Amino acid sequence: MSAVDTMLKFFTKEAKDPDAPKPPVGSRSEREAKIKDKAGLVINIFALLLAVNAWYGGKLSSTVLNNTISANNQWAWYQAKNMREVLYTTSAMDTKLPENKEKFEAEAKRMKADKEEIMEKAKKLEAERDEAKKRSPWIGYASTAYQLSIVLLSASILAVSMPLFYGSFIVAGAGLILSLNGLYLWF
Repeated sequence: MSAVDTMLKFFTKEAKDPDAPKPPVGSRSEREAKIKDKAGLVINIFALLLAVNAWYGGKLSSTVLNNTISANNQWAWYQAKNMREVLYTTSAMDTKLPENKEKFEAEAKRMKADKEEIMEKAKKLEAERDEAKKRSPWIGYASTAYQLSIVLLSASILAVSMPLFYGSFIVAGAGLILSLNGLYLWF
């Protein structure tokens, strides 16, 4: 027997002994084979949903973390500009030379304008972070539902139970609704 024939046997669904007797119709073996055929594909589909859901959850977590750090950096920069504005304003009040007073006042105005721009950026980052925080729990719940649906499918194979098989669809459906809520925030 060649190596190619050996490899092909791994991927074909033919019985090991073509002359072996077939199980009686309705027997446990026949029901088990039916469930295995169906559940194998469905497990892959549910695992795909779980993987996509996990990717989106990771994206949300990254957004929360990155935007928190970025917003904190913006607020620190805002504070530095605020301190400079105060220094320029104080220097303008204390100086005796009119040309210095004008320079200090102009710099104080520039610092104030910079602060407004920085504050807008920081608030935008915080809003994006808060939005991701609202979505994140729903994605976590959906991941749990997808995992449970895969467990139910596996259990349906072991128990040769069609109610468990169909129950996994209900749980995965709940997971899909939770995923979509994480995406669109319906409730």
